[in-house]
Amino acid sequence: MHNKKFYITTPIYYPSDKLHIGHSYTTVACDALARFKRMQGYDVMFLTGTDEHGQKIQDKAAAKGVTPQQYVDDIVAGIQDLWKLMNISHDRFVRTTDPYHVETVQKIFKQLYEQGDIYKGCYKGHYCKPCESFWTESQLKEGKCPDCGGDVYEAEEEAYFFRTGKYAERLLKLYNDVPDFIQPESRRNEMIAFINQGLQDTCVSRTSVKWGIPVDFDTNHTVYVWVDALSNYISALGYGNDAYSDYDKYWPADLHMVGKEILRFHTIIWPAMLMALELPLPSRVFGHGWLLLDGGKMSKSKGNVVDPVVLCNRYGTDAIRYFLLREIPFGNDGNFSNEALISRINADLANDLGNLLSRTVSMAEKYFGGTLPVAADRTEGEFDADMVAVIKAMPENVSSCMEKLLIPQALAEIFKGIQRANKDIDETAPWVLAKDEANRPRLAGVLYNLCETLRFAATLLQPFLPDTAPRMAAQLGLNTANMGFDSLTYGTPESYTVAKGEVLFPRIDTEKELAELEAMHQAAQPAAPSEPVAPVGEPIEHLPEISFDDFCKVELRVAKVMDCEPVKESKKLLLLKLFDGERERTILSGIAKWYTPADLIGKNVGVVINLAPRPMLKGKYVSEGMVMAADMPDGGASVVFFPDDVLPGSAIH
Repeated sequence: MHNKKFYITTPIYYPSDKLHIGHSYTTVACDALARFKRMQGYDVMFLTGTDEHGQKIQDKAAAKGVTPQQYVDDIVAGIQDLWKLMNISHDRFVRTTDPYHVETVQKIFKQLYEQGDIYKGCYKGHYCKPCESFWTESQLKEGKCPDCGGDVYEAEEEAYFFRTGKYAERLLKLYNDVPDFIQPESRRNEMIAFINQGLQDTCVSRTSVKWGIPVDFDTNHTVYVWVDALSNYISALGYGNDAYSDYDKYWPADLHMVGKEILRFHTIIWPAMLMALELPLPSRVFGHGWLLLDGGKMSKSKGNVVDPVVLCNRYGTDAIRYFLLREIPFGNDGNFSNEALISRINADLANDLGNLLSRTVSMAEKYFGGTLPVAADRTEGEFDADMVAVIKAMPENVSSCMEKLLIPQALAEIFKGIQRANKDIDETAPWVLAKDEANRPRLAGVLYNLCETLRFAATLLQPFLPDTAPRMAAQLGLNTANMGFDSLTYGTPESYTVAKGEVLFPRIDTEKELAELEAMHQAAQPAAPSEPVAPVGEPIEHLPEISFDDFCKVELRVAKVMDCEPVKESKKLLLLKLFDGERERTILSGIAKWYTPADLIGKNVGVVINLAPRPMLKGKYVSEGMVMAADMPDGGASVVFFPDDVLPGSAIH
């Protein structure tokens, strides 16, 4: 037994919508590693959680008519249910809205500011809302966000900055001195190249986004995503708060597991922050690839996602876990398809594993009444030495792969033993041996080796298939409490008493299943619109007709709301600063009863821009246009918004 600790983390997930199978991939991989370490006797801390602040959440909540906290509470409940379904054994779940996390982040921010590692400035550049990232002109790819390929927009605001550039040389030295700090190696080379381009300081606060942790010494500012999110790895251990007290026990992390798209933040900004705080650095950061669907990354914004709940309910959680861990080359991108999933279930789980268990137990019951003879009544023969060598090698081979984070290869090592056992049945032909009573000791030896292979496999599969391994143990007559890593010595137990159970993984009729899945997919598509019926409404009091030339005198354009604030002298009015594609203009709009500034800042709205300037509130303000809004049945107003990719200044027809 080890007395060592092992601290492993997933990225904290952004609850802007339900998670998809790509998110499950990361968490299942961490779960398998955490379970494997526990089985080896390590004291494991496995952390996951949610990153709940930011502009996207603020916008999504406003669109649904709920508060941001209500919005994330609902999504997070679904995430926690998903982790239960996926059999995730996390020890702690952190939310960035947790009071203890807020306390830690504010303390870290203030400390970095007071020691000069954070300073106030002004940010001007390109902002990607989905990635919550700022980019310089040179970092854009064909004018788009280099991470997600989405649109960016010009942003300028007062902000605090972290002196990331100050730590460039120390980061490069870290990568050189600890080559395994970033894995796989190709990702390490990417980070070195990124720093060598010139490491810019990092924007760490916003004034235009209010859904976040306030900078407690300057409440006009909200802590920006990465200082907030990255600090979870230590706040969840009690650093900077009294909620927990195991920071000294578990920090530094042994492994941060993240998607390759956020590796830069975890291997540049996070270690730079830790250096500034004079805290130990994590041992390893692994940037895994993406799970692709039809050749493209799964994305909620693209709508090309696969629901893990549907898959688990249809095929069983362990089948989905196995596919994710076995099919995807860890560190590289992998593809998801229904065909590949069904093929893995049939070939590996139903044929190789399930069939081996079923045949072995059936033969033990048929030929020995379910209880195999002890060693003294068994004999060895041809093929046994090779069979036993494969069995004995399994634990070390699997352990070596897991230490190197070669998860698919670890499973391949387990199935190497399973496949060798299936071959052993063909080589030794137990049904032929059973015809001659003189061969009974030899038959017992063959079946014993098959049972030992299954015991080793069941034990080693516990981290990967936590529901299946106990079912295997029950059929083999094993006590799961005695199935630790240190139990894997060949020849223990001396005998087996087996009992037939349910089939582990029923074989799937591929053609029929694919047809059913296609039918389900078609049924889920929106129905074709029916023949429209002309509506009949209440009479409307119309204004006098105008000519087309008169209408053309009204200039309607799209404008972006750059800033917005209430008007102290009026409960009805909001003062909006808008960019109309040419210049900034001020408009007073009587929508304060239905909209807050946070609902409007950063949005594109329709504006009448050629109204003559209109003095308001005794001439204290001048309104230079009118925001387009529709009257609502309840007497309210609904502002006309335009998508983010519509440029300010675009004409409205």
